[in-house]
Amino acid sequence: MDPQNLITLLIILVSNIFTCVQSQTSDLTSWANRNETGKEFGGLWMVDDQLTEGPDPSSKLIGRARGLYGSAGQTDFGLIMALSYVFTDGVYDGSSFSLLSFNPVMKSGREMAVVGGTGLFRLARGYAVANTYQANASGDAIVGYNVTIVTYV
Repeated sequence: MDPQNLITLLIILVSNIFTCVQSQTSDLTSWANRNETGKEFGGLWMVDDQLTEGPDPSSKLIGRARGLYGSAGQTDFGLIMALSYVFTDGVYDGSSFSLLSFNPVMKSGREMAVVGGTGLFRLARGYAVANTYQANASGDAIVGYNVTIVTYV
């Protein structure tokens, strides 16, 4: 039997919070590497961000985005992202997909690669388009992802 492709379309929101008492982001480097643009090159952060159904941080929690952000732009602000989007509720509970890509943070419609997954997203491939809903000077942000994932059934 030939495998069939299954296409899944997801809309998820990620709350990346640096400034609360129990921050979801841990800075693994110092801010000593700021360049002339005021952006840090070489910064590395571990993240454990909330995945929610809506842009309000109090929206229903459906999972976590866990992994690494690394500041990879010397002349502009861009992150290399290695993240697993792990679902803890609903039909995708126990499944995850992984994203590994460069994220030009200041642009809208940022496209990034989906490179694998587990559970219902086993052997996933695809892409995510990210748009920032809101952000502040401290780096706290809510980012929406429209994700297209192709798997086999």
